[in-house]
Formats: sequence, C-alpha cells, structure tokens
Amino acid sequence: MTRLATTFARLKKEGRAAFVPFITAGDPDMETSFAILEKLPAAGADVIELGMPFSDPMADGPAVQASSVRALKAGAGMAKVLKMVEKFRKADKATPIVLMGYYNPIHAWGTARFARDVAAAGVDGLIVVDLPIEEDEVLRVPAQAQGVDLIRFVTPTTDDARLKRIVAEASGYLYYVSVAGVTGTKSVPEEEVRAALARVRAATDLPCTVGFGIRTPEQAGAIARIADGVVVGSAIVSRVAGNIGNGKEKIVTEVLDLARSLAGSTHAARHGKVEA
Repeated sequence: MTRLATTFARLKKEGRAAFVPFITAGDPDMETSFAILEKLPAAGADVIELGMPFSDPMADGPAVQASSVRALKAGAGMAKVLKMVEKFRKADKATPIVLMGYYNPIHAWGTARFARDVAAAGVDGLIVVDLPIEEDEVLRVPAQAQGVDLIRFVTPTTDDARLKRIVAEASGYLYYVSVAGVTGTKSVPEEEVRAALARVRAATDLPCTVGFGIRTPEQAGAIARIADGVVVGSAIVSRVAGNIGNGKEKIVTEVLDLARSLAGSTHAARHGKVEA
C-alpha cells in the first residue's frame, strides 16, 4: 500500500479524519519553511500539502497568493521544493506529502521527467489546480506509473455525470472544494458539504477531504465529523505572514501552535457514515 492508502486506512479504522495542513514551500524562506515542514507531523499532521510557488495562483485567495510571492522572492523554485521533500524523507518515511500547485511549471519541467523526479524525492500525490480531468492524462499516467497519485477535485457545481467521470480514474483521495470561489475567502456551508459528501461516497470508496474555507479549530472539528480529511491552508500561511519580522523561531512556534490546535479538533471529532 502507498503512504496515502496506509494513512487513510488507519484513520478510517480509528474512526477519525485526517488533518491536512497546507504550507507554501519557501515561505517566507527555505530554511524557515523546512523548519515548519519537518515538525508538522509531530504537531498532528496526517498528510501534508506542500505548495509549489507560482507567480499566478489563480485559484487561491489573497493569503496563499501572498505566500507564493514571498517564496518566489526568497528564491524558491521547483528544484528547491523537491530538495526540501528529499530532506524531509531522510527523517520521516511515513507521512504522505502531496505537492499542490499549477500546471505551467510542471509543463516546463516535462511531465514524464517531473513524475520521475517527484517520485524519487518521496512525493506521494499531486494536486494540480488548473489541470481538468479532460486533460490530466498527460500527467496522471506517468505519475501513477511512478506510484504517485494525481488528486482530483469535486466542487459544489459537480453534477452526477461529471462526478462519475471524476471518480472513474481517480486515485489517492478526492479533494472537495467546499465553496465556489478562491481559497480562504468564505465560510464552509456545513450542511451543503454533508450532502455533497454523501453523494461522493455513493460514487466511490476513495477518501474525500474538504478544504477551501476552514480556518478555525471549531470549523475543523465540525468538518471532521463528516469528512475523511480536513485541509487548512489560508489560516496557516496567514500565521506565517503575521509573524514576519519576529524571527524564524517565532514563526515556527506560532504556526505549529495553530497546527496542534487544528489537529486536536480534527482528531477529537469522531465520524462515520455520512447521510444526506
């Protein structure tokens, strides 16, 4: 079994959801970013989404956009992101890492080469925001040949016919976008998410995480009762931004404190079968 499959199977057996924090690689600099990354598992992270900095992150709200800008100004790039994962893997062989970002840098790298390189670095999955299912074969096939899952999105506007197409060749887990819009700008409509997840579970056995609007431990706990995973990004990168100028140790401490609080609420919420 892959690290993702093993993790979600264990959590399912335990009756709890995964806490999935998102950070942008290189934000606010490579050293501080790695210091956060390496400590996230001990703070409760079950899966880590690591953002690949990009100059035009169109699906992201102001907080995540700003984190990409900071990372790029600090010299982050794809090669450094992969080196960060390689370094992480030297000490942590168990925690899944999913790279999240946009297709342009992957296309420039070359999809077959990219698939080989991310697998060699120890990456478990890819989330490519602007690569629709109609066009994702170019990356999905070489990635899956290397044992790397390409995570697909389900959104509030996904109808039953499209959902069937999404799950047909999906792997790893599904990512349910809880709000129509960009990351971190709206609150999660819990009842709508509950109904959507019931529909997803009727179509597939794949785990389904929820993200794009969860900012507080209370929101994380509420979603953890109905989802297989809770993704938090904007609140975490905002904590980074709010402590810039206070030094590396302060940034790391503040981010990890927030992560522990979010993980605690996520893990405390027991969940089972979702009903519409």
